[in-house]
Amino acid sequence: MSEIVHYQIQQLIDNGQTVQLTLVEDVQTEPVSQKQLMLEAINKKLDPELRDQIAPFIEAILQAQPTIAIKSYAQTSITITMPKRRYERMGSPAVGQRLEINMRKI
Repeated sequence: MSEIVHYQIQQLIDNGQTVQLTLVEDVQTEPVSQKQLMLEAINKKLDPELRDQIAPFIEAILQAQPTIAIKSYAQTSITITMPKRRYERMGSPAVGQRLEINMRKI
């Protein structure tokens, strides 16, 4: 069983004989506001009748709060060190380019 994961090159260090690539998982994250997360948490805790009664008050309170956008996914990061010759055979990918890595359980 294998899974292909897309990574983006974040950093490249070339010391002449070896190349070190730092990769981060190439996923599109959607910013989520702190207000939205708070409203969802409150909605989960309250029963529907009480939620309907206090929802206008909570929304009014949260309108006064600044909107803080947070990312909803922690990206995986990988660092690979390889001989420069192998890096060149890969086509010498640059920072910002994407790589596909076949993750296979051995």
